[in-house]
Amino acid sequence: MSRPPLPPFTAETAVEKVRLAEDGWNSRDPARVALAYTEDTRWRNRAEFVNGRAEAEAFLTRKWHRELDYRLIKEIWTFAGNRIAVRYAYEYHDDSGQWFRAYGNENWEFAEDGLMRVRHSSINEHPITESDRKFHWPLGRRPDDHPGLSAFGF
Repeated sequence: MSRPPLPPFTAETAVEKVRLAEDGWNSRDPARVALAYTEDTRWRNRAEFVNGRAEAEAFLTRKWHRELDYRLIKEIWTFAGNRIAVRYAYEYHDDSGQWFRAYGNENWEFAEDGLMRVRHSSINEHPITESDRKFHWPLGRRPDDHPGLSAFGF
């Protein structure tokens, strides 16, 4: 199985890869998202370490059971060869109705087939009021005309 665009990335294909990742995560479908990663993928997500596609799918299942109405924006930071660095922000609420905004950076390394082999993520988050929310599109893919991170000053 291959997952275009494939490395080595150009400016255009790196941006496309970032948007495809954002779209996948906004689907909140753990099985679908996990298919973008190699069978032996390795993640560091905050203080959690994930090894393999099955663990990645389980991680995402847990994540989206507690991070409700999740909406994510990713933006490319830089790229070279088979690596891409992104920054991102997402908003969600917990089961008590408290909204949060999380900010982070990810470093990605891809296999030749375009599947992500390594994902290192650093994240911090803080509570926000519902009126402070910025990401208001319907659940699913962010519309093409919706502002990105830079437009919000994030």
